[in-house]
Amino acid sequence: MAKIRCKRTDEDSFFGNFVYERVIPKDHFMVKLKEMVDWQRYTRQLIKYYKSDGGVGQAPYDPALILKMLVVSYLYNISERQTEVVVNENLPIKFFVGLAVDEKSPDHSTLTWFKNRLIEIAGLKVYEEMFDEIIKIAKEKGVKFGQLQIVDSVHVVADVNVGKDKQRQQEGKPPRDRDASWGSKGKKTEETGNGTEKRIKYFYGYKDQVSLNGETEMVTTVIPGRASDYDGHKLMKVVDKDLRKVKVDTVATDKGYDDGENHYGLEQKGMHSAIRLNRRRLEKKDVNKDGWVKLAESPEYQQGIKERYKIERKFGEAKKWHGFERCRYLGYVRHGIQSYLTFMALNLKRLVKILTGISFRSDVKAYA
Repeated sequence: MAKIRCKRTDEDSFFGNFVYERVIPKDHFMVKLKEMVDWQRYTRQLIKYYKSDGGVGQAPYDPALILKMLVVSYLYNISERQTEVVVNENLPIKFFVGLAVDEKSPDHSTLTWFKNRLIEIAGLKVYEEMFDEIIKIAKEKGVKFGQLQIVDSVHVVADVNVGKDKQRQQEGKPPRDRDASWGSKGKKTEETGNGTEKRIKYFYGYKDQVSLNGETEMVTTVIPGRASDYDGHKLMKVVDKDLRKVKVDTVATDKGYDDGENHYGLEQKGMHSAIRLNRRRLEKKDVNKDGWVKLAESPEYQQGIKERYKIERKFGEAKKWHGFERCRYLGYVRHGIQSYLTFMALNLKRLVKILTGISFRSDVKAYA
């Protein structure tokens, strides 16, 4: 690898760390986030996507600095334009990013250029690698991952006005988001003129597969997907990705994954199944029922079902505080960028909490 050449900042000047050490509390979340992660490993990981490792033409911003700005955007659920403003005006965030007090933030268009460059050269793989790096860092820091993995799917609504989009297409224009599709959220109880009844709720957008470690409550695997994907066909792919990062003894899911092949696949890997069983398996009147009853009574199944709420809580956090209820961008690939960066931000929050006890506070919006 050629010598890495990046644009120098004045972080170590009088208006850099000298000032920051005197005005920013040492227990501030952004200070701890900067300390807990060796961000230069991202410089080494990402500089290969620059021509001659940044050695040709004008020196680029350190890719780790740009990545940290994107992390800020997702932590605080603000746009990239707002992120530029916040980095300029908020001292703890400016310190985290790695700029001196009197230095101007990179333009928001630099963030767009960075995202597009990575996608054009390496696709979503590079975002998955950046996400996976947090799990490696957590393990190196001594974080102990348990052997229960909780898997579920999470839907994200496309950035599309469905009514207007339908009218566009009737006029012969292409859909606003060519990759978005219709999917089902499952049945929801609704009030009707005749009382209550369960109706299938639909959404237009995307659906991702997510695996959460029950012990650390850190997300270990994300697989961006289509709204119409069948959950049951994705489980073993999620498990295989998890196995490259953590030890797995038990896999817990909701009944949407209750497929005989999934139970068999986990058994073949020497794992316990805590896939919530459909009622029909336990109520049918034949000899095969006994095996399902035995599974439902096993301690691993009972514990897995008991802890499944943790992933629902994580999804609630992602949607309420980090904008994961709706797509930021158009298209499957850019939806994938949002997925990886959202759960990367969530993992960074959790990592700092585990290692220092300091919680993240989203009180920066007054600056945006």
